[in-house]
Amino acid sequence: MARVGVEQSLSDVQAALQERGHDVVPLQKQGDEEGCDCCVLSGQDQNVMGMQDTSTQSAVVNADGMNAEEVCQRVEQSLPQ
Repeated sequence: MARVGVEQSLSDVQAALQERGHDVVPLQKQGDEEGCDCCVLSGQDQNVMGMQDTSTQSAVVNADGMNAEEVCQRVEQSLPQ
């Protein structure tokens, strides 16, 4: 399965992804996302100026407003086939 980086505050998402067989990596600091196929963020730290700088080439899922099942589905849709 995929290697998925998940923001620490999303423990329910981490558990749901692990149940589906994904390798979950907690995102604690910049650089933790390296080697991940997808990253899941809470959306709480969005840039208010509207600027988006990315430090990864992997897919990024914003979990804001979604439950753990919806996030898992979005992650699996974003993974390369």
